[in-house]
Amino acid sequence: MSLRQVLIALGDSLVELEVAPDGLDTGIRDVVVVEPEDTPGVRPGDLALVIGARGRAALPLIKAAGRHRAAGVAVKVESPSALPLLRAAATDAGVALLAVAAEARWEQLAALVREVLDTLRGGTDDDAAEPVGDLFALAQTIAALTGGSVSIEDTASRVLAYSRSADEVDELRRLSILGRKGPEQYLAMLHEWGVYERLRTTGEVVRVEERADLGIRRRLAVGVHAGGRPLGAIWVQEGAAPLAERAERALAGAARVVALHLVQRRSPAGTSARLRENLLAALLDGRSDAASVARQIGADPGKPVAVVAFAVRDGDPVDRTEWELRRSALAAVISVHAAAYRRSALVSQLGDRSYALLPDLAPQAGRALLGLTQEIVGAAARHPGMRVRAAIGATVSTMDEVGASRREADRVLDAMGRDVDLDVATLADVRSQVLVSETLAVLAEQPYLRDPRLTALRDHDARHDTALAPSLLAYFDALGDVRAAAARLRVHPNTLRHRVRRAAEVAGLDLDDPLLRLFASLQLRLPPDSAPR
Repeated sequence: MSLRQVLIALGDSLVELEVAPDGLDTGIRDVVVVEPEDTPGVRPGDLALVIGARGRAALPLIKAAGRHRAAGVAVKVESPSALPLLRAAATDAGVALLAVAAEARWEQLAALVREVLDTLRGGTDDDAAEPVGDLFALAQTIAALTGGSVSIEDTASRVLAYSRSADEVDELRRLSILGRKGPEQYLAMLHEWGVYERLRTTGEVVRVEERADLGIRRRLAVGVHAGGRPLGAIWVQEGAAPLAERAERALAGAARVVALHLVQRRSPAGTSARLRENLLAALLDGRSDAASVARQIGADPGKPVAVVAFAVRDGDPVDRTEWELRRSALAAVISVHAAAYRRSALVSQLGDRSYALLPDLAPQAGRALLGLTQEIVGAAARHPGMRVRAAIGATVSTMDEVGASRREADRVLDAMGRDVDLDVATLADVRSQVLVSETLAVLAEQPYLRDPRLTALRDHDARHDTALAPSLLAYFDALGDVRAAAARLRVHPNTLRHRVRRAAEVAGLDLDDPLLRLFASLQLRLPPDSAPR
């Protein structure tokens, strides 16, 4: 597997590539952790994680890694001023240089790289591919708040992350961390005591008293849930000092934060799916070239391709974890249907939207894309509380043009979120709405493009609790047809006539002026809070 694949899977929030003398297709064989004067353990093709030496202090290790024909070296850089020297040393040594984020933990990074390498080799199952991300940092924060030693576990009692502890830990915690699963004898006791049932079904903090005969200290635990679904649990072991006075309250709040992290990290197929998700995100953001992505997914970069954008419709307010759970469920639905349509399809989430890349299309694939998208939206609607909009971008000739398809899909979805009550649309379906929507966006960003008379009219409505501005807009939209405008507002035609006359009087408007009518129909479509003050 290549350096490029590893970088895409890790993401640029954790590491940044500084130099790659042999290119991004350099093969990575394994990851090793090295300390000063510890380079004999480096072998050809290794990615060496340099601990205990930052910035300039890492120069000898970089040179030694080159002598051992390592593929790359990962270093924490204390000061940007050290980067030119490090880059030069790496270039001379013929090794890639990766700058590691200062807050990253080396054991976390090593675990992630090994996970990526194993997945790319096809050597792990889905369960083993559970991501750890920054759960370790979160566990450390919870430990500071509660005064105990923390572990975060999944629903099968496997340890996902744990806090560092200078305090004494009991045998249970030691074995759980080393074995990545709690001792079977103690797990059976927890089941017998009803602890797991309470963690699975409630959000209450559970107290587990000390069992000196078993070598087990006092603990607190809380279940982690999202949308009523159990995701795991947080355990806090008491050390030599008692737990903090507000430990239970802190733990209850921590459960909500951990739930958000776990939901955000859920994926249909573990690290392999996350690698493919990052491939599409990098392509759409312009961080990867089309030919490289096409090669990795087995697609023809010279064939037509399209992007479809999806978003969950606004509905009843939900908390963040429930919202993330819906996004995760939507991504799973899209992935299943897109993969059935094209084996090389990619799905990714960017912001509050999900995107599907559909490569290797026939030149006239519009009808098939529409059917697929309608099928996905219909399948998503069968999930409780989920309603989805989808916008189909243009089918472009080659993968190099995928950015144009994504931009069109975003334009359509933007318009659908304002005035269009459609579940699925293309630009041809909503072209007028898209153009007006984008014109309004320009107006909103330019406060000087306002008619002060119309601003005064809205101010009058706000002060006197009247509806002159929306009545005038309805009148314009109906091309002066009073009865049609009144029916739209559900008022009597005489009421509408009075409001229009009153609006003209209050604002001093000449309604016979076609240019005024044109601009007023635009400005009155802006949100009231966009008016200059």
